[in-house]
Amino acid sequence: MIRLFVALPLPDEVRERLSRLAAGLPGAKWIKSENYHVTLRFIGEVPEDTAHDVDAALDTVTTQPFPVTLDGLGTFGRGHMAKTLWVGVRPSDPLRHLRDKVESALVRAGLPPEERKFTPHVTLARLGDTPEAKLAAYLGANGMFLAGPIQAERFVLFESVLGKGGSAYHELRSYPLGGWRPD
Repeated sequence: MIRLFVALPLPDEVRERLSRLAAGLPGAKWIKSENYHVTLRFIGEVPEDTAHDVDAALDTVTTQPFPVTLDGLGTFGRGHMAKTLWVGVRPSDPLRHLRDKVESALVRAGLPPEERKFTPHVTLARLGDTPEAKLAAYLGANGMFLAGPIQAERFVLFESVLGKGGSAYHELRSYPLGGWRPD
């Protein structure tokens, strides 16, 4: 079995800017900067042969490069129920179009359709016992974060390997947008 997801990678300079946000919030388990990305579709654990089908299906996805802007901070869950701290991705038609093409390709490859609403974001931290007042202050101080536009020129099939120190992500295959693809 192999654990997979499809995402837009972020340039080093953007990951560096995001990593500067990773402090000053008690109870936060910060994501390593090398793991920052914008998930297009979480796949989960699949057999190796299904991974080959996923790769073949993603290889059929074509669209043009487009700009992506990171804009603002938020959480999944509210108050003491907040579990994830994220930087938002400004919604755009090209981003939705790519996400929809990825989704269609994966369904054609035999995966079940994604039932969750697409909420583009970059996860910064998992939250544990973070005091509500500290979280509110952190969001107030950093909520105007803005980066971009960043040109999305490729998307990637990642493997996620779970470990004691958190997940490690390995780029399995890169799919360029709008250009020639080597065999």
